[in-house]
Amino acid sequence: MAARASVGRALTCQRHRGPDESETWQKDEAVFGFNRLSIIDVEHSHQPLTWGPPEAPERYTIIFNGEIYNYLELRAELAQRHGARFTTDGDTESIVAAYHYLGQSMIRKLRGMFAFLIWDSEKQLIFGGRDPFGIKPLYYATGPHGAAFSSEKKSLLDLSGTLGQQPALNRSGLQYYLTLQYVPEPATLHHGIRRIESGTSFTVEPGGQPVMQRYFSPTFTPRPVSGPTEQARLYQQITDVMRDSVAKHMRADVTVGSFLSGGIDSTAIAALAKEHNPDLITFTTGFERQGYSEVDVAAESAAALGVKHVVRTVSPEEMMEHLPLIVWYLDDPVADPALVPLWFIAREARQHVKVVLSGEGADELFGGYTIYREPLSLAPFDRVPGGLRRIMGKVSTHIPEGVRGKDLLRRGSLSLEERYYGNARIFRDDQLRRVLNTFDPAVSHTDITARAYRESEGWDPVTRMQYVDMFTWLRGDILAKADKVTMANSLELRVPFLDAEVFKVAAQIPQSEKITKETTKFALRQALRDVVPAHVLNRRKLGFPVPLRLWLKDEMYGWARDIIQRSDTAALIDKNAALVLLEEHKAGTLDHSRRIWALLVFMIWHGIFIENRINPIIPEPHYPVKL
Repeated sequence: MAARASVGRALTCQRHRGPDESETWQKDEAVFGFNRLSIIDVEHSHQPLTWGPPEAPERYTIIFNGEIYNYLELRAELAQRHGARFTTDGDTESIVAAYHYLGQSMIRKLRGMFAFLIWDSEKQLIFGGRDPFGIKPLYYATGPHGAAFSSEKKSLLDLSGTLGQQPALNRSGLQYYLTLQYVPEPATLHHGIRRIESGTSFTVEPGGQPVMQRYFSPTFTPRPVSGPTEQARLYQQITDVMRDSVAKHMRADVTVGSFLSGGIDSTAIAALAKEHNPDLITFTTGFERQGYSEVDVAAESAAALGVKHVVRTVSPEEMMEHLPLIVWYLDDPVADPALVPLWFIAREARQHVKVVLSGEGADELFGGYTIYREPLSLAPFDRVPGGLRRIMGKVSTHIPEGVRGKDLLRRGSLSLEERYYGNARIFRDDQLRRVLNTFDPAVSHTDITARAYRESEGWDPVTRMQYVDMFTWLRGDILAKADKVTMANSLELRVPFLDAEVFKVAAQIPQSEKITKETTKFALRQALRDVVPAHVLNRRKLGFPVPLRLWLKDEMYGWARDIIQRSDTAALIDKNAALVLLEEHKAGTLDHSRRIWALLVFMIWHGIFIENRINPIIPEPHYPVKL
């Protein structure tokens, strides 16, 4: 029972993920604990949930975070083909029943976002898995006294004594973070705590280590599209599959809203969602800075769609005040400034709804990032002999920072595998050497991307970039921050673009239908012509832009300087070099805003999780609903 009590205590630090119910369970060698956010079958489907066939009604127990959007179809199939019986109306039973009747391969039939564990009392093992794209997190740690899994790392830190191991700072993880702006999977910033990778299932027996099996790899199979008829067929396929995905993502027994920025992705989701909920509420955020807000465009879209619209503006003072609390919720540092406005709009949305839809994943599936056009702009360099390209690269090192063309020359001298490691490039190695006291030349971004490039050999360069992003940027930054800051506010975020059926269609789109000289996501834009208002159809992607460059010169300067000076990270970070970056930025010599922000977020993280010097006040989940 001591283990059950330890799990119960560890649940408290992730109460925000499920404030509606909390329960622990123990049998044989397994102990489960669960905090529930009730979305489907609110009055029933309590977890941990025990289920079994008539001859062994208590054989399995499951805990499950996420949603299975095809659960109605799956339940019907299991009942018809196998005689499965259900005692609830929820999706949790569909997972465990599918496991009983179909075995471990059942995970490929699940259409949704999920992380689950099933204890099989007959086989005395746990079977678990994480969704194909990594929408829902799942951490694990092992020690002399067993293995533990959790939706949040901080719970495993609480359980480290129970497991018989004490995690230490992962210094190579820090170097990756300062390069990429996140700690890449499967690692975390603590040695001894790792993540189950996206698209992976596993088994673990008492006293053993998890045995992993990848069940999904996002294989792209582009097919040529010739002529208007084939183009029209492709665009209709995209429209149809998106309409179907949004319809299934709207399944809930609570109110579903939608985030709305000024771009095509979130606008399309909101437009399709309104087909199922005429009273849809949309939410956006922005700043009172010219050029750093999509509030006006989003409001115009909301008016065109005929939906109720809620706006939340964010001040620099609010960003500074709330950042330590946000970093605590993150578990590991993510140096994406957009997570701060996302935190505030999630906080606002939770006062109106319990679930929101959002547009994450469209860029990775349909070719939406501006940098995906780089193979077109760098094509002339491909015709330059290798020796001359290397000379060009050396010449670029002698050009002063900030001079136009320096980075183009440097990147043009590199192969795709060398130059592209995801959407964020914070510190280059030469810059890292100046600020990171523990810099290790053997640690490289190619360690993270090598597998993706190896697996995508022979594909066109744009598709290879998409593939790299799906294993790096998408799950390391986009989905990590989206899950953590929304669940911090007990708000479930659903992402209809990241759907198995949507991916099947997107995977067939050729490069010519993704990237042109004029635009990105070409096929998606054509498919959505009759869905979204005209003013967003070809609008450049901004997301939730943050005026960080300006604020670090003015409103945030003193705050940033104080964080650097107070931080007890001298063994890791050259604080004088960090202060030089801040002073150069304030003087306007160079734009160091993203590098400074990455350092600040890490220093706050270090102050919370290593120094125990920063102790944010964690609010109790409480959501008065606005009428």
